[in-house]
Amino acid sequence: MHISAKAEYAMRALLTLAADPDGAMTADRMAAAQNLPVKFLENILVELRRGGLVASQRGAEGGYRLARPATEITAADVLRLVDGPLAEVRGARPEAAVYEGPAAHLQEVWVAARASLRAVLEGVTLADIVSGRFPRPVAKLIADPHAWQAR
Repeated sequence: MHISAKAEYAMRALLTLAADPDGAMTADRMAAAQNLPVKFLENILVELRRGGLVASQRGAEGGYRLARPATEITAADVLRLVDGPLAEVRGARPEAAVYEGPAAHLQEVWVAARASLRAVLEGVTLADIVSGRFPRPVAKLIADPHAWQAR
């Protein structure tokens, strides 16, 4: 799994909005809160607005806010909007990969890997991340010391 800088910045901006749901927040304020480049963030916010994850308002009380409650926006929603499908094999969906001979069942591994990504990313909302309280299956994965080892 590869998460682009753009997707990471989008997540950080959305989490900043989720942590302060009362008022609209400017791109400058979000960028400062997360130490992000303002111009890059502004482009990402346009994409998030077009994708229905943020709403914008002009004027003195203007800025960006979440378009839906933080409990209804999953990590998968953000990653799919910014980076596309959660898992691809040579630019195609895993079920489209076809192999022969000893690799005949490799497609099943790719599909299972995508399913495991979905289980985590579709099960975690912005509110979960901000609070640090994750669904039990995700919390169990986080608590596993092997999960924290680079391999």
